[in-house]
Amino acid sequence: TRQDMSTSIGFKKLRSILWPIYAHEHKKFIPMFIIFFLICFNYSILRVTKEALIVTAPSSGAEALPFLKVWAILPAALGFTFIFTRFSNWFSRERVFYVMMSIFIGFFAFFTLYLFPNREALHPHDLADKLQEILPKGFNGLIAIFRHWTFTTFYIMSEMWSTMVMTILFWGFANDVTSVKDARRFYAILGIGANLATMISGRVSHLISGHQYNPSLPFGADSWGQALFILNSVIIIAGLLCMVIFRWIHIKGLGYGSNASSRSDDKQKIKMGIRRNFKYLAKSKYLLCIAAVVLMFNISLTLIEVVWKDQIKQLYPSPTAYTAYMSNVLTVIGLVATFGAFISGAIMRRFSWTTSALIPPAIFLITGTAFFSFLLFKNTSLSASFAALLGATPLTIGVFFGSMQNIFARATKYTLFDATKELSFIPLSKESRMKGKAAIDGFGSRLGKSGASIVHQSLIMVFGSISLSAPFVGGILILVIVGWMAATRLLGKEFHKLTYAHEKLDVPEEEEAEVALAEEREPELATTEAPS
Repeated sequence: TRQDMSTSIGFKKLRSILWPIYAHEHKKFIPMFIIFFLICFNYSILRVTKEALIVTAPSSGAEALPFLKVWAILPAALGFTFIFTRFSNWFSRERVFYVMMSIFIGFFAFFTLYLFPNREALHPHDLADKLQEILPKGFNGLIAIFRHWTFTTFYIMSEMWSTMVMTILFWGFANDVTSVKDARRFYAILGIGANLATMISGRVSHLISGHQYNPSLPFGADSWGQALFILNSVIIIAGLLCMVIFRWIHIKGLGYGSNASSRSDDKQKIKMGIRRNFKYLAKSKYLLCIAAVVLMFNISLTLIEVVWKDQIKQLYPSPTAYTAYMSNVLTVIGLVATFGAFISGAIMRRFSWTTSALIPPAIFLITGTAFFSFLLFKNTSLSASFAALLGATPLTIGVFFGSMQNIFARATKYTLFDATKELSFIPLSKESRMKGKAAIDGFGSRLGKSGASIVHQSLIMVFGSISLSAPFVGGILILVIVGWMAATRLLGKEFHKLTYAHEKLDVPEEEEAEVALAEEREPELATTEAPS
């Protein structure tokens, strides 16, 4: 109880760091925590699995990733954003959650039971071989995603899990049922849940990827096939549990509309459409600032990760070895991020939003510079001497530096970046939140990754490989991070104006009227939130 919490100043200080949640809030917060844990658990397993399928596939490699993000992920993000806006027009927000989750669970079941077991019959190897003979070497990545199209679809759905389920569905729900004041306590602890999920999923993925082939099992033709079946089964079960717990929250009256500020917005009719959402975004300086931050973050992350994964593929060419190594990285990310979550929670409570939000780009700048600096001098005598001193090869050292960069970058994403970004949505009106998140998280984040991938594609076409283009990628990275910091400072000024004034930001009525007029030709249905 609250009285118990205040019996000791020492206990109060400790609890403010470890568990700043009041007893009467447990009924709502703990189910939210479990749902987010399961979503992040699936996300982490999918991140390792999708990359192992594509990067280690025959006639494929890390050079396929930039082509995937531009020619597959970007159109898929646009398509899923369209689907989400249509469902939002047709169904209540609670029902949208169930429908979207069912799409993902259904696909992973279909891939596990049909697509992967029949992949050799479904993949157009003969046509891909002919294309590889005709087209220049720089097109090998594009040919690889065509050759292994079933793996490409799995990669797309895994990426969309991050965008649609974790970012739009869950965080949209959390922002609706949480006030700005409570978010400063809740979101840091949710970040700890994400970090624990990352750590545990890393161990689970590592354990399953080390599975030895068992001919008595009725599935899988080899050890990797059986391991993939088990991994996807775990993902499906976790997804079903999320739906059950989400339904329980709404049965108890703790779901959409339970927050006082959100109840005042629930009577609004919100028309959702892709063009409408982007026009709405363009009218708001505040939303444009959030979009710029998300865009710069995703460009920075993708610029670094493609180079790093190319190094890993060279060191661990088989899918089981690749998965095992990436699972170990996931575990360390979870450990570092869990420790950092306690620090980040204190930072968010004691310092301004701007200070908290500037830490992620600073970490990217420091670790990214260190990684690319080593790659730049990898073939020099100094690098060879350093590697010999450690009893390792330059490739091993390069993978290590890239792994350390990814560990700190992902840890700061799961703590400060995600928490400050979602916190910036809370002062917005319901309409601004829904349309802003649909445009920014549904499509804008993928646009950032695609932008970085276009840079990689162009450099691969010129230099022929990721390794040779790495120094130029490092220079572009620095410029992007500087832009990220500038956008964060500008957003911070707008955020503090809103929160200090206790206002709800919305697009002015006359501007919204212009948006509506421009959208007259787009057939849409108005949504009235149906009772669940």
